[in-house]
Amino acid sequence: MGSRKRGGGAVAMAVAMLLAAAASASQPSSLEGFQPLSKIAVHKATVDLHGSAFVSATPALLGDQGEDTEWVTVKYGWANPSADDWIAVFSPADFISGSCPNPSRYPDEPLLCTAPIKYQFANYSANYVYWGKGSIRFQLINQRYDFSFALFTGGLENPKLVAVSEAISFKNPKAPVYPRLAQGKSYDEMTVTWTSGYDISEAYPFVEWGMVVAGAAAPTRTAAGTLTFNRGSMCGEPARTVGWRDPGFIHTAFLRDLWPNKEYYYKIGHELSDGSIVWGKQYTFRAPPFPGQNSLQRIIVFGDMGKAERDGSNEFANYQPGSLNTTDRLVEDLDNYDIVFHIGDLPYANGYISQWDQFTAQVAPITAKKPYMIASGNHERDWPNTGGFFDVKDSGGECGVPAETMYYYPAENRANFWYKVDYGMFRFCIADSEHDWREGTDQYKFIEQCLSTVDRKHQPWLIFAAHRVLGYSSNWWYADQGSFEEPEGRESLQRLWQRHRVDVAFFGHVHNYERTCPMYQSQCVSGERRRYSGTMNGTIFVVAGGGGSHLSDYTSAIPKWSVFRDRDFGFVKLTAFNHSSLLFEYKKSSDGKVYDSFTVERDYRDVLSCVHDSCLPTTLAS
Repeated sequence: MGSRKRGGGAVAMAVAMLLAAAASASQPSSLEGFQPLSKIAVHKATVDLHGSAFVSATPALLGDQGEDTEWVTVKYGWANPSADDWIAVFSPADFISGSCPNPSRYPDEPLLCTAPIKYQFANYSANYVYWGKGSIRFQLINQRYDFSFALFTGGLENPKLVAVSEAISFKNPKAPVYPRLAQGKSYDEMTVTWTSGYDISEAYPFVEWGMVVAGAAAPTRTAAGTLTFNRGSMCGEPARTVGWRDPGFIHTAFLRDLWPNKEYYYKIGHELSDGSIVWGKQYTFRAPPFPGQNSLQRIIVFGDMGKAERDGSNEFANYQPGSLNTTDRLVEDLDNYDIVFHIGDLPYANGYISQWDQFTAQVAPITAKKPYMIASGNHERDWPNTGGFFDVKDSGGECGVPAETMYYYPAENRANFWYKVDYGMFRFCIADSEHDWREGTDQYKFIEQCLSTVDRKHQPWLIFAAHRVLGYSSNWWYADQGSFEEPEGRESLQRLWQRHRVDVAFFGHVHNYERTCPMYQSQCVSGERRRYSGTMNGTIFVVAGGGGSHLSDYTSAIPKWSVFRDRDFGFVKLTAFNHSSLLFEYKKSSDGKVYDSFTVERDYRDVLSCVHDSCLPTTLAS
C-alpha cells in the first residue's frame, strides 16, 4: 500500500489489513477469473514426438493482400487420442529450447520456455476421440513472428508434446498494425500510437495526414517516437518467465494544430533504408471540439472489458464472456459517439504479454477512428513492492509497463496514471486508484487542481473517473466489509467532489452496473431518480465495470442510495446537447438497447448555487 500513514501505527496496520482483505475478496474463488493461459503447467511439459501423431496448418502464407487477421485450418491426429489432448498456437514458431530464463525453483530446466498465445482442446473437433483425428480453425493476427501448432496429450497439468506443425507466417510480420488514437495534452492535438516489428535503426516511423476537404493542401508527414520494453522491465512471473513475449516496437506521433471538429485522414508508415515505404491502412478521425464549444458531444465509458477469441479458444475459465459483445456494439455504433474512456482492466493479460497484441487487435476498429482514453486498473499495475497502493499480484508481474507503453495518455509522468481531458463542454479528471489518492499525496493535489480549474460556465459537465470504487457500490465484498467502497476510498475525496460540484463519478473493478442517487456523505440529497433539474446537491456515482469480464454479485440487501442495478455486460453513454442539457444512458452489450437513463437540465447559476460544503463563507458587508 502507499507510504502515507495517519493516526499512528495501529491505524496504519488496520488500513493495511483492510486493503489486503479487499484485494483478496475481489479475487473470485471459482474457476471464473483465471487467466486461461495460467492453467497450463508449461514448466512440467515434456517432449515425446510420436510417429503416429501429426499437425498441419493451411494456408502457409498469411496476409498476402495486406490483411492483418487471417483464419487458419489446423488438422491433427494420432493413434492414442484422449479427451485431454489439446492444440496450442505458439509464436515464435520455434518454442522448444534447452535453456529458459525461468526461476530456479523448477527442479529441472524446462523444455518449453514460453506459454502458447492460445489453445483449444482437440475434441473441439467432433469425433476426435473416436477417430483419432480432427480439424480446428484458429484466427491469427499479425504479431511480428511466425506461428506453429502443437498437439499435446496429458491435459494442461502434465502436458506432453507429441507433434508440431511446420511454421506459417504473415507475408510481412513486421507490418505496422492496430493504430490507437488518443487525445493529447491540449484539445487541438491527437496522438497516433501503433505497433510494428521495425526498430528505428531499420525503418523510420511516421504518420502521413491531412484535412478531409476538397482542394486540401498536400499531406503532412509527422515523425513518430519509438519505445519498447524487455523482459527485465517486468517485475515478476509469469511476465518475466513463461508469459514473456517480445512486444515489438511501439510508435507514437503527435498531430498538432488541429481545427476543432474537422475531419482528418491519416496513414501510418515506415520508411526503409532504400527509401521505400511500408504503409499501414488509411483511416479518418474527427478533431476534438474547442473547450466549451457548444455542439453535440457523445462519450462512452466502461471498465473491465478484457479480450476474447472469436475462434472460441482460451475460453475454458469463462474469463471475459462479454468482451466481444461490448466490442461489437461499439463498432456497430461507431458513428454515434466521439470518444471512449476505458477505465482500467484492459486485456487481463496478467503477465502473458502476447495478450496485449490480441487486445489491441480486438479494439482496433474503435481505436483507429475514435480517441481511446484509458485508466490504470489492478490487472495493469499491481505487484508487491513496486510503489503501488495495493501489495497484490494482480498484474502477473507487468507492474504497469505494457499499459504505460502500448497506449498514450496525457499524463505528466507516465508512471503516474492520472490526467485530465477537456472535451468540449466536458472536463474529465482521470484518477489512478492503484496509487495513493489520499490527502497530502501528489495525486490528491492533482485531483484538487483538476476539479478546481475548470470554467463551469463553458464546461458545465464535470466528470471524475477511476478504476477501483472510490465512491459507492453494493457489491458483495464491499458490503461484507461494511464500507461499500475501497478502504479509505471516498474519505479524502468526497469533500472535493462536493466542493467542486462533480456531476458524475465513474468506477469499474466491480463487474456489473450500478447507479446511485445524487449523494454526499453516504446520504441521498435528492429523491429524484430520472429527471434532475436546477441545483445538483451531490454527485451521482456509477459503477460501469460490466465491459466484458466475468460478472460480480451484489449484496442481497439493496442500500437506499442504490437507484438501479444490473448484473450484466454493458457500457454508459453520455450525450451533452448543450451547456444546459445532459443525457445519461446505460446500454447492454447484448443488444445495445438502453436499460437505465436520466437527464440533467440546469443553468450556470445552478452550478454556482451553494449547497452543503460547496461554498466558502460570505460577508454581509456592502
